[in-house]
Amino acid sequence: MKTIAAAFGLAATLLSTGAIAQDLPDLAGREVVVVTENAYPPLQFLDKDGKATGWEYDAMAEIAKRLNIMVKYENTSWDAMIPAVSEGQYDMGMTGITIRDDRKEKVDFSDPYMRSEMLMMVRGDEERFTDAASFGANAELLMAAQPGTTPFYVGVYEVLDGNEENARIVKFETFGAGLEALKAGDVDLVLSDSTAANGYVAASDGGLKIIGSPLGAEDFGFIFPKGSELVAPVNAAIAALKADGTIEALNKKWFVDYKFGE
Repeated sequence: MKTIAAAFGLAATLLSTGAIAQDLPDLAGREVVVVTENAYPPLQFLDKDGKATGWEYDAMAEIAKRLNIMVKYENTSWDAMIPAVSEGQYDMGMTGITIRDDRKEKVDFSDPYMRSEMLMMVRGDEERFTDAASFGANAELLMAAQPGTTPFYVGVYEVLDGNEENARIVKFETFGAGLEALKAGDVDLVLSDSTAANGYVAASDGGLKIIGSPLGAEDFGFIFPKGSELVAPVNAAIAALKADGTIEALNKKWFVDYKFGE
């Protein structure tokens, strides 16, 4: 914790003097339309007052300041996001998007800004299983998943038997619908990246908990239409955020200090 706090202090000093930003490209106030979902706390979500907030919003504000861009936010569903960015409807997309080779065929990714792992999220009173092996061994247990997402594939290949049509996978159109099914007792397990899972558990007042060991490490990146000239400047800004301690400061703010619902 002392290391993170020290990094935060260093970052504040560097930002105040402009020591880092001077080497970054100046995009002359260009408007950049960024699409998100506001569905993955603490990366991006709506707070109790309905305000869009989170780690990614803070990171994007830093990127905008350093590159001299004006960010305009739009919202869409996860299912629509990659196709819409691929078609050039938006300049960037952010929603904790895992960098994967199949997605690289449709969009360009930034360098990773965060590494996460899949966690097993269950109801707070769950006692029938404690890890992936014991879940897999009980044929009566069901898992919610959104087809085409990292949690879906990790569930299929690391928790279950590798069959994407396994009847134990209850498919939902949105992550939120699967999470509500878990809370209602209609399914028994939801997989989520560690950032979002910790956020949901923290906000659940004991209704949810995390069990077992982490599964499937993944890197998150912003997405762009193929060939976008924004990729290089954004990558430079991400490198600066890492170098001056801003990333560590944001991690402390959103994963350690932030209290959901307050």
